Order: sequence, then C-alpha cells, then structure tokens
Amino acid sequence: MYLARTVTELRRWRAEQAGRSVGFVPTMGYLHAGHLALVRRARAENEAVVVSIFVNPLQFGPAEDYERYPRDLDRDLRLLDAERVDAVFAPPVEEMYPPGFATSVVVSGPVAERLEGEARPGHFRGVATVVTRLLNLVQPHRAYFGWKDAQQVLVVQRLVADLALPVEIVPVPTVREPDGLALSSRNVYLSPEERRVAAALPQALFAALERFRAGERDAGELRRLVRETLAGAPVRLEYVSVSDRETFTEVDRVERPALLLVAAWVGSTRLIDNVLLDPAAP
Repeated sequence: MYLARTVTELRRWRAEQAGRSVGFVPTMGYLHAGHLALVRRARAENEAVVVSIFVNPLQFGPAEDYERYPRDLDRDLRLLDAERVDAVFAPPVEEMYPPGFATSVVVSGPVAERLEGEARPGHFRGVATVVTRLLNLVQPHRAYFGWKDAQQVLVVQRLVADLALPVEIVPVPTVREPDGLALSSRNVYLSPEERRVAAALPQALFAALERFRAGERDAGELRRLVRETLAGAPVRLEYVSVSDRETFTEVDRVERPALLLVAAWVGSTRLIDNVLLDPAAP
C-alpha cells in the first residue's frame, strides 16, 4: 500500500494508474466499519482504490471539535492495508492549503443552506472546497460517500453536476450498530450511558419509517412521531425535517422520495441521522 503525504507523491502514484479505473474514498480518518463498507464497495467496482485521510479545518466552526477530533493514522493504515487499498493520501494541512491559498467553493440553494448549512455556517463551503481539491488531485472515476451524511452527499452531487466534473458519486447505505445507531467517528465521545441514550435517535426514525410504510404520507405527522418518540429521552433535539430528495425543500406530504433527517445532542456530542422515505418502495 502506497502512502502519499504530499501532492507530488499522490500525482506520481496517480500517473502510474493510467488505463485503470480508480475508486476514491475521502475520509477524515479514525476509520470504522462504515468507512470500510465504502472501501469494499470501491474495491469491488474499480481496479485501484485510493483513500484520503484528512481532518479538514475548513469545515469546522470556531466552537467545534477540530482539535479533539479523533485521529490515529497508524491504526487507519493497518485497517486499509487489510482491505487491500492501493494508496492512501494523508497530507498535513499545509500541503492541502499551502501559503496563499485563497479559493473557496460555495454551493447555493436549499441543499447547502438549510439544516446542517444553517446549524453549521461555513461547513458546506469547507466540504465543497476540500472535495473539489481532492477530486482534482485524485482524478477518480468514482467517489464513494456514506448516506449517514445524506445532505453532504447531495451537496457533493450538486457540486459535481454544476462543475461538470468527470466523476461518478456513489452513495453507500448507512452502516449501523446492532441497536441501530449510525456509525460515526464522533461516537467515541459518548460515555457508556450516553451511548445507550443515543440509540433513541434511530429508534425514533425507524418508528416513523414503519408508520410511513403503513401508509402515512403526512410529513407533519411523521415529524411529530419522531419528536414524540424522543420526548422521554435525555437528548436535545436540534431539528427534525422531511426534505424532498431532489430539491431538499421541506415538504407537507411525501408524494415522491424524501429524507427524514434528525440532528440532536446527546450530552456534548452532536449526532445526525436519516432514513429514506420512498413511496415507490415495496
């Protein structure tokens, strides 16, 4: 497995892959089974796989957890080597954003301005900037993102479509713990008691999904059910949304694919999750 720490080293490796299909998995490291699911999908669909490990400072707000975000490069490299990854790009900040770096990429509209965009000002500008730079450096045929961060996936898809970037964005289903909690690097922040409480989030989403599958199409009722299910749990709910899958606007009725999204605080840890509401699904 080739480890590139600089842009020059990455480009050297990429030049050697001429004629091969390349799959790319961008991560911020501290890998878990959700990341490895992305890697395995990339491995199955491409001749070469490259993973980036970079905690992107541009997507963290001033009061967020950039400094304490979990990092363990040696552990990550062992996991990726076991998955037969061909290359890892793990640059320092000054390599990704050298002195004089002055360009930002901004996605406009509801997909980037609502929910996470409103709760974390500047977050998606940081995401769009780093993803554009990474895609330009890696030049993959396919890039893999997890549906746990569904709004981020939609932002990246919008970015790629608008800039006509020659890459296919492949969303991969959320990987969950046995009790339903979506895997996230931030789960390590949770105490044992908070970890137990956090399971209430997916339980609330699944309760609403079950009601939807039983025929409920009123978005207000689905939102109410999530709030009602979480009412007895010691969580601080930030938002519950039913957003159109394509336009990412809030809907009153689910007549076409939509996302039921939630953000909540468990102790000092902010968690997000979602499920797809598809009227055409069996």
